[in-house]
Amino acid sequence: MADDPRERMADDPPQDDAESARQRRGLRFRRRDDYAVELFKEARASLADVARVDRILLELGRFYNPVLNAPIVDLPTRRRVLEALAAGDPDGAGRLLDERLALYAGVRGEE
Repeated sequence: MADDPRERMADDPPQDDAESARQRRGLRFRRRDDYAVELFKEARASLADVARVDRILLELGRFYNPVLNAPIVDLPTRRRVLEALAAGDPDGAGRLLDERLALYAGVRGEE
């Protein structure tokens, strides 16, 4: 039954390719935002593992914060967090992470 409209709809490409491409790009952007927040949460939960926190902060340094015109986690903050952990101050490191997350969440309109 080639005349079944359900079969034609499944085989037909989307009518507005530009619109669907724009929507896909928007979905990727939102995933990246969520990924950065998840990385912050993971870093906060991993304060006992300095190497893991360092890798997470390196990854967060690859994302851009347009309000600060800088990475989400810049190099000086990364160093301060790692120094706090090396000095045995996970609470101080956690506060630094929370501050950077608050700056980032302000960009996204979240807490």
